[in-house]
Amino acid sequence: MNKKEIQDQIAFLKADYIRIQGDLDKLEANGANVKNAEAQLARMEKELKDLKAQLAEANA
Repeated sequence: MNKKEIQDQIAFLKADYIRIQGDLDKLEANGANVKNAEAQLARMEKELKDLKAQLAEANA
């Protein structure tokens, strides 16, 4: 992936993360099961971390 593609992927993941976090808040407020949403957020956090490392390498 080139630098622009990495930046685009990071932006997409951040937007999706915010959306899922909002959904999680709604689920919690209604007493619903939030394990799947929490697991998805954890996966996204790891992916963001990996992408940021790739971006740092691309900038080096």
